[in-house]
Amino acid sequence: MARFTVLIAAVILAFVVAAPVPEVTAKKYTVGDNKFWNPNINYTIWAQGKHFYLGDWLYFVFDRNQHNILEVNKTDYESCISDHPIRNWTRGAGRDVVTLNVTKHYYLLDGKGGCYGGMKLAVKVEKLPPPPKSAPVKNVGSVSMVTGLAQFMIPAALFSVSTMWDAFLMMW
Repeated sequence: MARFTVLIAAVILAFVVAAPVPEVTAKKYTVGDNKFWNPNINYTIWAQGKHFYLGDWLYFVFDRNQHNILEVNKTDYESCISDHPIRNWTRGAGRDVVTLNVTKHYYLLDGKGGCYGGMKLAVKVEKLPPPPKSAPVKNVGSVSMVTGLAQFMIPAALFSVSTMWDAFLMMW
């Protein structure tokens, strides 16, 4: 049983050592949060404080018989004119997505009359900011911190592998 415990500890250690660095992923915004895409909601206020980055997406939930999602230019957005949209993002299900895949201002509105009830949203999509710069590697004597870490990790990994091998052999 002790060997099995050591085996489990070694496997966990091996996964921790080999764990990938987390990546930044696109963010999904449900427009209007739990109120969704409906009249009499101020979507300008909803968008305040949010940063929209390249690759994010807007998820619209609405009654497909009463509303839609049209992308228009700034002038048409300000005047609630939907006669000549740049793009119709509505797919008919009432659960539609606007992928923010271009860095620009997106001007979205309901072309079935809801714009006058406040159903319009403007978002500015930006490039993801660069990650913060890492601190310079500090030298400790003639050995850098990276070298010191490698000197610790290699024996730890070898110990883990040898422990797993011993445990495997003991099982047979």
